[in-house]
Amino acid sequence: MLKDIAPYIIAEAGINHNGDLSTAKQLIQAAHDAGANCVKFQLFDPQNLVSKKAKKADYQVSLSQPNESQFDMLKKVAFTKNDHQALLTFSHAIGIDYLLSPFDLNSIKEIKELGLEMLKIPSGEITNTPYLIACAQSGLEIIMSTGMSTIDEVSKAVTLLYNNGVKPERLSLLQCNSAYPTPFKDVHLNVIQTYKDRFKLRVGFSDHTLGIEASIAAVALGASIIEKHLSLDTSLPGPDHKASILPSELKALVSATRNIALALGSSEKKPTPSEKNTRDVARKSIFSVRPIKKGELFTEHHLQTLRPGTGMSASHWFDILGKPSKRDYTAGEILDKKELIQRI
Repeated sequence: MLKDIAPYIIAEAGINHNGDLSTAKQLIQAAHDAGANCVKFQLFDPQNLVSKKAKKADYQVSLSQPNESQFDMLKKVAFTKNDHQALLTFSHAIGIDYLLSPFDLNSIKEIKELGLEMLKIPSGEITNTPYLIACAQSGLEIIMSTGMSTIDEVSKAVTLLYNNGVKPERLSLLQCNSAYPTPFKDVHLNVIQTYKDRFKLRVGFSDHTLGIEASIAAVALGASIIEKHLSLDTSLPGPDHKASILPSELKALVSATRNIALALGSSEKKPTPSEKNTRDVARKSIFSVRPIKKGELFTEHHLQTLRPGTGMSASHWFDILGKPSKRDYTAGEILDKKELIQRI
């Protein structure tokens, strides 16, 4: 099961290793050192993923070799099952979760064979019926990104997963925009609440914006999972580096989002333990202005409100006026709380 951590932070290493295992291990170490809970890569066989004639997305064209096909681009960064086994072993050795996005049916099987308990459905597969059925029937916990989707497409995918054995407690949805980088005007973080209201599932945010502000805001809006692309050097060649953050930025994201999650706290309004001292110092009690004899009636001429708030609260001003004093008071004395007994 997904760890009950708010927020659960996934460092998306993706294909930012550029096909090099050593770089992939550096990304894992960087994610761990920054405080992320999980590092995520992609598992695919280019021959089972993309036609050799398929074009690249516009952002991929501008950030990779312009004349190569999408197939050739992906072939250079594809890791084998054995590669992922090595990376999984390394991840577990240093204490960070390992997650994979499968992009074809055989990759789903390989994730199970690797012993992973969870998989991530990428946005591009949300309308891939046989793929979604295979994910559901794998028995693995699922996180599903929803970039490029309509609410009806998300709903149909969720229903398909349910109909093939996925339990609601083992499914999470991520609001996502699949532009790299995403313009802020297209982020639409309010969809997080739409998902929470409609599907009653754990909801998070896969962030493709520049910077970390959108992730912080997402947590404030109730996201319990944050996914963010990580790069060791955003100037490196490759389609995802430019929309990624550096390890130092990931560390800032982890700190900020965890603080925001703590700050959300409870919906019940009541004084907190950290306020007790300030409450006593800043609030006011009722004091005598002049000497008061036992049995004498309290009037505005006898009383005033002063700090600290450790005596009879100033909120009882009208409960006391016109009532006889229970004892003698000297000038400047704080009123005894016992004065209120049997009065209100």
